[in-house]
Amino acid sequence: MALKERLNKNIEAKAWYGELPVESLYTVGIAGEKFFRAIKDQGIFLGTKCHNCDMVYVPPKIYCERCLGKLDEYIEVAQCGSLESFTCVHIGLDGRKLEEPIFIGLIRLDGASTCLVHKLGEITVEELCMGMRVCAELKPKAKREGGINDILYFKPTKE
Repeated sequence: MALKERLNKNIEAKAWYGELPVESLYTVGIAGEKFFRAIKDQGIFLGTKCHNCDMVYVPPKIYCERCLGKLDEYIEVAQCGSLESFTCVHIGLDGRKLEEPIFIGLIRLDGASTCLVHKLGEITVEELCMGMRVCAELKPKAKREGGINDILYFKPTKE
């Protein structure tokens, strides 16, 4: 069976064992570039606002997911927000067990309609609860590189 041959029955499908030497390069796009540059240079978070839907997207997007309108207004949102959900990760990306679990949160920053996924720090599993207030902990300005890891983690706040 050739690779481009159409299958008529699902029992005709074959498995291909082995590895494919594929590499990819992820780019953050126009909105992502502005988002990460603002964190790197100014230590602020930006979102894009849709005036049709009254949505603020963080991280920013260039088109609204609801109305497909073009988003070209960037607004500053807070570095603090609410923890909407969280999970505890015990296995690393390489498939190996982590020495210490990592907490990952879904954070809705104040002023944003959507959530940002990132690590949580300076917290124990017993302290974690949905709705708790968290704030971003950024790398020192001189060490920021313009990527998601410029945000070290989000930590609980007394707000």
